[in-house]
Amino acid sequence: MSANGKTHDAVCAHLRAWEEALLDPAVRRDRVRVAALLAEDFQEFGSSGRVWSRGQILELLATEAYQPPAMEDFKCDRIAEGVALVTYRTVKTDANSGLSSAALRSSIWTEESGEWRMRFHQGTRAL
Repeated sequence: MSANGKTHDAVCAHLRAWEEALLDPAVRRDRVRVAALLAEDFQEFGSSGRVWSRGQILELLATEAYQPPAMEDFKCDRIAEGVALVTYRTVKTDANSGLSSAALRSSIWTEESGEWRMRFHQGTRAL
């Protein structure tokens, strides 16, 4: 158990719910909800190769046109007290062409004052 009494499975279920929320277009457009999930020093390495800051991500998500992907192969590992590594694969299917594309995703979550916040995220195109 962690200091706040949550088991590994409970923490992983909680983090999966937050990851799924961040894939939801309604949540992504809600700057307040996204800001509550991202650490102040959040950074993302996008699948495009671009590096994004917290402020840039908040601006981007508020205005993007977004079709949510399916999440597969979710894994969660506690790598230190108050630190978790989440990995999964996302798959999107283009409605027009029927072609699918996949990305490998990883996030580092840290717990501060009983709240989990995403500190780092990376998306890598999968072959």
